[in-house]
Amino acid sequence: MNSSPATFSDAALATSGVVAEMLDTDRQIAALQARQLALLGRAGAIAAEQTARIPIGAQREREMPLRSIAAEIGAALRRSDRGMQNRIHEATSMLAQFPSTVQSLREGRIDIAHLRVIGEAGSRLTDPEARAIFEQAALAVAERETAARAKPIITMLAHRIDPVPSADRHATAAAGRRVWVRDLDDGMAEVVALLPAPLAHGIRDRVTRYARTLLDQANSGDPAGGHDSAPADTRTVDQRRADVFTDLLLTGHASAAASDDTICETDAIAARIQLTVPSATLAGREVPASLQGHGPIDAASARHYASTATSWDRLFVDAATGNVEDADRYRPSRAQRRLLRGRDEHCRFPGCRAAVWVCDIDHTIDFARGGPTRPCNLAHLCKRHHTLKHHTAWSVEQRPDGMLVWTSPTGRVYSDIPQRVLEFSAATRSGAPPPF
Repeated sequence: MNSSPATFSDAALATSGVVAEMLDTDRQIAALQARQLALLGRAGAIAAEQTARIPIGAQREREMPLRSIAAEIGAALRRSDRGMQNRIHEATSMLAQFPSTVQSLREGRIDIAHLRVIGEAGSRLTDPEARAIFEQAALAVAERETAARAKPIITMLAHRIDPVPSADRHATAAAGRRVWVRDLDDGMAEVVALLPAPLAHGIRDRVTRYARTLLDQANSGDPAGGHDSAPADTRTVDQRRADVFTDLLLTGHASAAASDDTICETDAIAARIQLTVPSATLAGREVPASLQGHGPIDAASARHYASTATSWDRLFVDAATGNVEDADRYRPSRAQRRLLRGRDEHCRFPGCRAAVWVCDIDHTIDFARGGPTRPCNLAHLCKRHHTLKHHTAWSVEQRPDGMLVWTSPTGRVYSDIPQRVLEFSAATRSGAPPPF
């Protein structure tokens, strides 16, 4: 039964009130978290003053003021004194190195998760001028995006601004690659691998696609191994991934039933990743590339993957805004899909990070209502938000630069900017190098 306009209006008004109170509460929480940082910073300053009075040679004694204050605060709050000591270190660092970020938290323009993302990404920057440029660019992103979606952009900004060549950083990090086992309860254990990001994402993509293939076989009545009487497979996708991962490593095949057969090369499932490589990188400059869902990778690795890829697309970017405008493919429909993958990278509902591979390409203005099949009227939406758009009072408008402006049932407006446009504008506003 359809609700009357009056009932809908009352519901929208009530929802608007909840949203307004949530926003106000969130700002108050952020202000209190900033106050906590300031208090922890004061505790660190008190410890530093006491430490300065102790001779440099008395190393153990010089550790005691901070440990004592951390123990005092930890006992009062029923927290670990070691953990409290780490929090004092982090607060002292943030207050000294990223004061604008702390002020933004105090004013409720970001939350504590954004602050941690900026602190972690910016910790590599030792030059004060470079750090200040990074902070302004990072805040321009953090104040518009969720912490999860902001993280790869902010990490990329740190890599681009850092005067230390990305190839040197990657070589040092890659030298630490390893595999280890962590024992858990109930007869379980974790196999953990520290790998270059493209390889790790490729591994996950490959086991996911195998898991989905096996699920399709089961649903179609063609179970792996060809046993028609096999019981119904009720495993979750996560369980399937884990089983495929195990079977691939132990037998060389995606399922134990197939381990005695040879899989034809044309039937093999290869890993799939999406890289965006600046033209300067391909030309030999040490400019980092971007791995979708992760963030920056070093230029040498990017050139390697570009040289071995079976296909890749050239994206034409507006030099004034950073917006992806075209791709060099002759068939319009395929070129549009490729352009949109390069522009969107994930679902375009605010805050959603679902990869384009699992999204639909939606007409912003419905095709049935005259909406053109052009990039200016197309955007990736995951199933959840595609359904939300068509079956609720949410509406969306697409701007010429690819920005989607969403209007909620309560009349509130939320904008979603393409990642590259946001990264470009944040970099240029702060004086950082452009992302190409």
